Amino acid sequence: MADFAPVCSVSDVPPGTGRVMDLDGVEIALFNVDGVFHALENACASGGSIGEGQLRGHVVTCPLDGEPYDVRTGISPVSDAVYVRHFDVRVNSKGQVLVRLEPTEDEDDAP
Repeated sequence: MADFAPVCSVSDVPPGTGRVMDLDGVEIALFNVDGVFHALENACASGGSIGEGQLRGHVVTCPLDGEPYDVRTGISPVSDAVYVRHFDVRVNSKGQVLVRLEPTEDEDDAP
């Protein structure tokens, strides 16, 4: 199991927003939904940057093709056949957001 690595401070991603972050050469989309952080692969099939999309509640919309993704799972609410990788996120006692670059356990069997 890979370790969690810091990507930013809690204050770097205000509630209701998303940011594109680089972690060991992997571009991730990090979102803050009411103080809970979620991380997705930052690449829609269209080539759009998910982290630059509009966040409404738990759904972010790709700015290029409009494909929606649930930030809690990486799965499109329109079709579960459309998804991006979702990563585990933690916040440590120092206020750092940490991400683990392995798929979440529930994605080990993803199609």
